[in-house]
This record gives sequence, structure tokens and C-alpha cells, in this order.
Amino acid sequence: MSKPNYRDIAELAGVGTATVERVLNGRGGVRPELVERVVVAARTLNYPRTLPDTHRGLLRIDVLMVRPETTFYRRLSKAFERIAETLDPLVVVQRSFTEEMKPDEIARRILATEVPRAGLILAVPNSPLISAAVETVVSRGVPVIHVVTRESEKQGEFVGIDNYAAGRTAALFIARMARRSGPVVALCHPIYQVHRDRLSGFSDYFQEHPGERRFEWLGFTRDEEHYGAEALRSALEMYPEMAGLYNAGGANAALIDVLRRHPRGMEIFFVGHELTDYTRKALGDGIMDVVLDQAPEAQARRALDLVLRRIGLSELEPDKAPIRFITITAESL
Repeated sequence: MSKPNYRDIAELAGVGTATVERVLNGRGGVRPELVERVVVAARTLNYPRTLPDTHRGLLRIDVLMVRPETTFYRRLSKAFERIAETLDPLVVVQRSFTEEMKPDEIARRILATEVPRAGLILAVPNSPLISAAVETVVSRGVPVIHVVTRESEKQGEFVGIDNYAAGRTAALFIARMARRSGPVVALCHPIYQVHRDRLSGFSDYFQEHPGERRFEWLGFTRDEEHYGAEALRSALEMYPEMAGLYNAGGANAALIDVLRRHPRGMEIFFVGHELTDYTRKALGDGIMDVVLDQAPEAQARRALDLVLRRIGLSELEPDKAPIRFITITAESL
């Protein structure tokens, strides 16, 4: 492929070639938002020269997340904050949250152009509206990184664990280590593709390994305490001989509370996600048996590394392999 020229950069940035020439040669007299667009376009096209240091302070990386009340997203946000402190102070990492169940609002935030951005990192649910917004942003030349779950199958790079493998791992533990024979139940929040991937792996494992324990029922929790508790209570009534429980999503605290109060709670082999104060104590008390942690700190590091590479601030190409999830039991606390 031929090297990009001013015309290529101008077309991607939506400006004239004279503007590109002024920006890349540091001549000044160009509005900051246009400078930002030219710099981002030049980095996106891997323009073969070092851009003026005076423009580097304009590079803003937006991180958009949901559910700040949850431990996982608090850990993820804190990880972005800590890593940002180690970067060039002229690179701004702006973290913000939006409402999980409002895809139109999420799409609007993704498409926002009020403040120029050099990169966008998303940890939000997927929907057709959100996917279309991502594709529009990528067409503008802005690198998009999906964290935790993929918001678009067509555009952007994904950083996260192998969720199908996580589901199979949960099934393996329950099938091999449950304390009794009987049915197995799973819970999830279906708006997340990653939860569906986990359930796919979980279900496939039991289909491939028929035995004393069977995957019988799937409940939906919205990752909220009330719905999670109600779903589990219903499952306990339907399946009094329940042998195993897999929670593919959040709201573990409510499930832990239900099992603590239930006469058979200690007999059910319980696998869930994310190490929190609640799950740590539940492991120690024998209510939970295995926690699969997504290592949000590693996801934040990889996501920022990818953006920095795409905008030309790093020469290293980050690892493309899935983030390794961490298996935690009472013996490894």
C-alpha cells in the first residue's frame, strides 16, 4: 500500500489539504477542533512522521461505562483512573457513566462531537442503535475499543475474557465437584452478549457430558438484587434437589443472602463471577465455591494500550489473546 498523503488525511478528517499542511507543519492559525481531527486522521492512517508535540495535549480518550454502583464497574473505572495517571499528562482519559437500559442515550453519547476525541473505549450493552453509532464513529476515523462486551460485530476491537470458555469452566466445576446429583440452574442478564456467550458454553458442556447433573433451568435477573433473589427463590421451589447454581452475571450479594437463609443453601455448588467483598466472604463461609474474576484492571490496561497504539503514541502492538480470567476458591483467597 502507498504511504498516506495530505489528500488522504484531509479526506478522512473532513478538511482541506491546506489545513492539513498547516497542522502537520505547526504553522498555527487552525481551530483546535480541526487540529484534533487532522492529528487523529494522521495517526489513524499511520502517517510516517512524528507529529508536533504541541498538538499532543489535544488527545482525549473517552471511556463510557454503565452501572457505577456495581463493584465490577467501580474496579474498571478505578483501573482507568490509575493507568491514566501514568500516561503523558497531555493525554486526557475522560471517564463517564450512562444508563444501561437507555440505548438511545448511549448511542447519543457515543455520537457526541461537542468535544473532539482521539479514541473511544466502551463498556456498555449491545443493541442495534448502539452498534450503528459505533460504526458511525469508526467511519470518522476514531479508534473504538470494546471492553467486557462487544457493542458492534463489524467495527472496533474487543478486549475481554473468553466468555464461552468461562461458561464451560463453570459447568466443569459443577459437573465434577457438586456435592449431590440433581438439576443445575443458571442465571443471567440477557441484554449482554457476553452473558449469552457464557450460557452457551455452560449449556454445551452439559450437553456433551450427560450424567448425574443436568442443566435444567435459566432465570433472568437484570443484574439487580430484587430480580436475582426472586429468580433464585423460584428455582429453589421448582428444583428442591438442585445440585448446582451458575450466575453468569451480577447481583451475587442477593443470591448469597438467599442461600444463607435457605436450609439447603450450603449443599448447592455455586459458581459466580467477580471477586468482591460479598463473594470473598461467601467463599470463606462456604456459600460460594468458585469465583471467576474478569480482571478488569487487565482489561483497562489492554484497552488503553490499543488506543495509544492506534493513535501513534506507542510502538508496541498489544497482545490480541483474550484476557485470562482468574479462578478463585476459598483455598486461594
